[in-house]
Amino acid sequence: MLQSGYKKYMSLLAFVGPAFILYFIFLMLPTLGGMYYSITDWNGLNRDYEFIGFGNFVEALREDPDFIKSLLFTMKYVIVMVVLQNVFALFLAVLIESKMRSKGFFRTIFFMPNMISMIISAFIWTFVFTQVLPQLAQMTSLLSFLDQSWLGDPNISFFSIILVSLWNGVGYMMIIYLAGLQGVPQSLKEAAIIDGANPFQSFFHITLPMITHAITICLFLTLNGAFKVFDTVYGLTGGGPGRSTQVITMNIYEEAFSNNFRYGYASAKSVILFVIILIFTFIQVSVMKKREVES
Repeated sequence: MLQSGYKKYMSLLAFVGPAFILYFIFLMLPTLGGMYYSITDWNGLNRDYEFIGFGNFVEALREDPDFIKSLLFTMKYVIVMVVLQNVFALFLAVLIESKMRSKGFFRTIFFMPNMISMIISAFIWTFVFTQVLPQLAQMTSLLSFLDQSWLGDPNISFFSIILVSLWNGVGYMMIIYLAGLQGVPQSLKEAAIIDGANPFQSFFHITLPMITHAITICLFLTLNGAFKVFDTVYGLTGGGPGRSTQVITMNIYEEAFSNNFRYGYASAKSVILFVIILIFTFIQVSVMKKREVES
């Protein structure tokens, strides 16, 4: 009995082992290395560097207004994206699930933007914002409101970034919600209708509680993706005009590769971002898991 259990354990370890080794080499080692360099003044090239303790962290949080601004802008982006991306994705999933004949067609159409690289999507939308929309505004007075500085005005560029991010990311979350909706027993919906529940009551009291696991997954993915956004902003505005749309990942990139190659300082900022994501993710998963148990 013990021998068979040992063989089963070893066979499972043999399957998991290669993936774990690759995960450790390409993810864990760089992560641990970044944490190590965050307490040094290494510039990424020289072999000689000094340990400075928490000096990088103190400088980032107290003496770097650009980092604080990028952090606040990132938080603003995260809040808007987490709410809108999940609301639109769930709305589309419910809408498509009700269309029995054309379900496959609409599923494909809304998921297609997710198949395009985010940086390519940003370049496509840059052309739309700078060339297509102004041309449409010139052709007809009804569309004159389209003649805006979509990427050059700090008050508008944020909404342009949100629009492109939603266009590219909603489809993936929609598929997850569709999978959750398909797991809701039809008998429960029919019983609710017999009891006199309208479609809204049926959705909020039966469907929504039963897809809490899908909501947990989507919130987790959107939260992490929004905090780590880079390519969308880089392709659309480059963090400008000025630094008005600079997210924290762009600030880290600039610090490591453009600003005197302060690799150790950039690593400290990365650790700060890691801790922020860890805290928000832990809170989100804990709250949603409790709701899953209650429902």
